[in-house]
Order: sequence, then structure tokens, then C-alpha cells
Amino acid sequence: MDDLKKLIREVPDYPKPGILFYDLTTLFQDRRGFRTLMQNMVDRYRSAKVDVVAGIEARGFVIAPVLAFELGAGFVPVRKPGKLPWKTAQIRYQLEYGSDGLEIHEDAIRPGQRVLICDDLLATGGTAQATVHLARQLGGDIVGACFAVELTFLNGRSKLDGIDIFSTLSYDK
Repeated sequence: MDDLKKLIREVPDYPKPGILFYDLTTLFQDRRGFRTLMQNMVDRYRSAKVDVVAGIEARGFVIAPVLAFELGAGFVPVRKPGKLPWKTAQIRYQLEYGSDGLEIHEDAIRPGQRVLICDDLLATGGTAQATVHLARQLGGDIVGACFAVELTFLNGRSKLDGIDIFSTLSYDK
């Protein structure tokens, strides 16, 4: 997996001074790297009986639909406020460098459906935690949360207590 890390661009001071941004678009554009990343995630959840994969805007939209397709599941977009055209459930949450909000269509997840949360990166866990809250609010059962990259030094796992978490790559600092 260290070969995959070499494909990730590190951008200092983005989006604010002092933040090191891990740009996965350079991994996504590499056909071997992207295939390896996706195969790793698919293999992890192949037997999990996932009904829907909830992908978090924006880079979660790159990997979640591929994962959903390979698992024979549906894809549910979790978006920033004002981007979905129908009735939504909404939540506000804290980021490591500010606050934000998320929305999901009210009918995107039916009670009892098995939901896999998917995003490109787990940092402080606020976005993933908010998505878990939205999925549960609609009656979904959380199968797990998967990420391409986890920044373990930010301890985002602590906000997802009791949820199976899988990350293909991790950074300790």
C-alpha cells in the first residue's frame, strides 16, 4: 500500500495555513492505483450484504458509486446544503477548520436497509459522524464506514464508536 501513498499529492497550507491536505485526485487518475484502492475496498465488504453505499460529497462521490456497483448495492449521495432537489434531512457539524452541513433525501434510505458510509478521507470524524447520524435518522443500519485514507493522528475513529471502520491507507502524522 505504500505504492498508493506515493500517488497522493500533499498540499501544504490548504485550505488554511497549517493544514496539510492529502489530494487523492492524483491517486484516482492513476489506473493501477485507483483499481488497487477500489479492489481493496470491494474485497473488504463483498460479503457484508450492503443495500446502499452513502457517499459523502465531494470526493466520496468518486469511490462510493464504484463500490456500490461492485457490491450490487445502490448509491446514495450525501451533499452539502442546497444541492439536492427534493425534501431532505439535514445536519450541521464541526470540521477541524470550521463548520459545515450535510443533507440527504428523506427517502434515500429505507428503515432496515444496510448502509455503508464511504468517503475519501477520515480526519477528525465530524463529516462521517454526521453522515452516520443522517442514515440512522432515516432508519438505516450501519454496516460500516470505509475510507481511502485515514489520518490516525486526528483520532476521527473516536467519533464513530461501535462502527466497523476500514481504511486502505493511514497516515500517523
